[in-house]
Amino acid sequence: MNLTLEEQNQYSRHLLLDEIGKGGQLRLKRAKVLVIGAGGLSCPALQYLAAAGVGTIGIIDDDFVSQSNLQRQILYKMHDIGKSKVLCAKKALEGINPYITIKTYTEPLNKLNAIELFSAYDIIVDGTDNFPTRYLSNDASVITEKPLIFGSIFKFSGQVSVFNFENGPTYRCLYPSPPAVGSVPNCSEIGVLGVLPGIIGSLQANEVLKIILGLGNVLSGKLLTFDALSMKQSIFSFEKDLSNHVKSLDTNYQFFCGIPEISQEISFQEYKNQSTNFNVLDVRTLMERNEFYIDSIHIPLDELAQRLQEIPENKKLLIFCKSGIRSKLAIKILQDNNFKNEVVNLKDGLRDLIV
Repeated sequence: MNLTLEEQNQYSRHLLLDEIGKGGQLRLKRAKVLVIGAGGLSCPALQYLAAAGVGTIGIIDDDFVSQSNLQRQILYKMHDIGKSKVLCAKKALEGINPYITIKTYTEPLNKLNAIELFSAYDIIVDGTDNFPTRYLSNDASVITEKPLIFGSIFKFSGQVSVFNFENGPTYRCLYPSPPAVGSVPNCSEIGVLGVLPGIIGSLQANEVLKIILGLGNVLSGKLLTFDALSMKQSIFSFEKDLSNHVKSLDTNYQFFCGIPEISQEISFQEYKNQSTNFNVLDVRTLMERNEFYIDSIHIPLDELAQRLQEIPENKKLLIFCKSGIRSKLAIKILQDNNFKNEVVNLKDGLRDLIV
């Protein structure tokens, strides 16, 4: 393997660095990095990994571009709305660097595909925004012995760490148990400063490059926290917990993270075939509803327990959200409050409709 003249021109500023040079650039060219998610954190990470010359980049996500993404997911443009994020990201990245390979997976990461996918890559980047996938990613990285670059954001602050680097501490060592359901809302519910994912995602890309190039001190056993309002940055150390050793993906990750199992679920097409049998409840935020509207009762999830009297009881109740997760939590709220009518979840929410 060598660098073509075009690649030498593309990476000239790397080649000038004694710490990288031709040998380092070839290591980047041979490297394979899988990025989980194609949202706010992944967009900047992907751009810098592609620009740096990481030879093979995989992206897995089943989501589509929506207008509210454009505030922070900088790979996408207005004309991408309704299209697959993964496919749009591939096109954009190939425009940045045509000398690398972009592999796309338009499906969610799950217990059935995680081990095979992780085994094909050297480093895993976690750009997800939900706890079940974070624990799944951690466990799969431990089983396949791959370093996992973690990032998370909340309103104006973010975190970065590197898990399972050279058998170092893992996500479960830092967070052995998930937070209480509903205690940590995602950005679609609470908002996020648009520039913050750019900062945190870039730091994730930096850790990837350090690992590939063997440079600096990797954030293994360390959690970096960043506050965008004060610009305060801190690093906290944590130790490996041997009691959290993972041997298989036999965990029910949604149940582990407090998301209830729902016996009654139907697809949108099944609902359409029997729509007159249902009242319909939308538990998304007002912003989400304004962006994509379906005729229904609207009560945001965080207001549901206080507004149960607004739900009619003359028919079965179909509950939906964007992905089918918050609607499951809504069903549990209804069950805990002795809601008497039959309640059904819209499987996968509006995921395939918001196009």
